[in-house]
Parts: sequence; structure tokens; C-alpha cells
Amino acid sequence: MSKEFHSGFATIVGRPNVGKSTLLNTLVGEKVAIVSNRPQTTRNRVMGVMGGEMSQIVFVDTPGMHTPRTKLGEFMVKSIEEAMEGIDALLVLVDVTAIGPHDRSIVEQMSKKKVYKLLVLNKIDLVEPKDLLTIIDSFKNAGYDGIMPISAKTGDGVDQIRQELTAHLPVGPKYFPDDMLTDQPERDICAELIREKALRNLRDEVPHGVGVEMMAMKKENDNFMEIDATIYCERASHKGIIIGKKGSMLQKIGQEARQDIEALLGLHVNLQLWVKVRPGWRDSADDLKTLGYVQNR
Repeated sequence: MSKEFHSGFATIVGRPNVGKSTLLNTLVGEKVAIVSNRPQTTRNRVMGVMGGEMSQIVFVDTPGMHTPRTKLGEFMVKSIEEAMEGIDALLVLVDVTAIGPHDRSIVEQMSKKKVYKLLVLNKIDLVEPKDLLTIIDSFKNAGYDGIMPISAKTGDGVDQIRQELTAHLPVGPKYFPDDMLTDQPERDICAELIREKALRNLRDEVPHGVGVEMMAMKKENDNFMEIDATIYCERASHKGIIIGKKGSMLQKIGQEARQDIEALLGLHVNLQLWVKVRPGWRDSADDLKTLGYVQNR
């Protein structure tokens, strides 16, 4: 076995809701990307680092591949394109419980990339083995270097992805320190955790129009931090839904987010949330920049 250090970048792509962020978290071993059952939960590219004794893989999670209808959508598609540049490997994720024309179109499109490619068939815990064999057979001529059946949720098959990628990584440097799991600033992660709780708790029509701006993070002492954040929505009617009866929904979002933020920071946190209406923010370049959706940052 080679005693040289191997490293590289691997981008994860697929349509919305196939489990890309869950896979990233499982690979890294920590929660670095928010997860919900809503389409387009991931809006920006998210990096996670997986290290070994003689290797380091930098995974890049991306928004779901879709046809953009807003400037935010265009930003998300641009994020995917940027995440494809200069990579050493590509993971194309498919949800085996819901394979449609869009999935097969993505699989075909990505097969043309001149890079080491793995077709990852996710959610195998939700299908019968005989059905899985049929699905695998349907992709046997897809033009990939390997087909990997996994469950990102249970971890089944994920080690094989690590092994396959490590075996094909080029000799290279250690790009990040051993204790670094993501390049996201704590401020951004906290904002995303708040948005995650909003996504999980709100009605179907609200989440796409929700954005979070961190207003202040002030560490009062070694054990306590004050955090102020604003949740933006596009309609006045949505503001009422986010706040809830007597503030119940906003309180629930805040309590759930605070628990995750405290676990992230290792501090007691006082989280104050406000809700403001910002019509059409998803189509405003200035608003997108304010909420942290900036290219090449």
C-alpha cells in the first residue's frame, strides 16, 4: 500500500430531496448541512471534510438540480456549476424509491463529465432487494466508474464510498486541519439551523420564501452567548403563520434551533428571533447578498 498522502475534492449532485445533505453529514460524521424533507433545503454549496490517517476527502454538497424560476434559483444553479470545477470525483445521487425522467436525465448528463464518477443509489433501506437488483441493472450501462447502493440515513454502504474514493484520489496535500469539518463560518451555520427548524415546522407554502439574517452574535462570557436573528418571509400572511398563535410557532422554531446551536457552539445561548416581511427577496440581488447568497465567497 502506498505510504503517500492522498487527497481530493468530491462533489455531490442530484435532483432535490435525494439525500445529498444526509449523505454529506454521514460521510463527515457530524452535522455540517441542514436536512429537511422540503425540496431545495440546500441553497448554497456546503463543504465537509473527511480525514483519514493517510487521506483527506473534501466533499461538496450542492443544491438540488432544477430549472430556476427566481434569482435565488439562478444562484443555486450557479453554485452547482462552480462546485464542479477542479474536482477529483463526482457522486451522482439517485433516490431509489422515486426514480423519474429527471433523475435519468441527470445521470446521463453527468456521465459525460471527465472525472472519476460514482452513481450512488440512496435509500436502499426502503426498497425490496429484488427491486434494488432491477434498479442497479437498469443503470449498468450508464457510464460510471462504479454503482454504489447505500442508505445515507442508516449508513449502510457509506464506508464503501469512502474506500472507493480514497483508492482513486491523487497524491496530494492535507488541505484542512484535522479538526476542521467544514468551511462554513459559525454565523452561517447558526442561520441555517434556524432555517432548518422553520422548514420542518411550517406549512408547505411558506418555506421557499423563508430566509434568515443573523443580526448579532455576542459572547457575554465563556459559557453564554446572545444571538439575534431575523426570519424574512415574502408575504404578510406568511408572517402570521411563522409567528403562530400567541407566538407559539416562533417559540417552537427558536427552541429547536437553540438546542442545535448550543450543541454546535458548546455554550448556553439566548436566541431572540424576529419576523419581517420582505416581498420578492428571492428576486432581489441586494436582498440575496444581505442573506448570504453571494457567489465566489
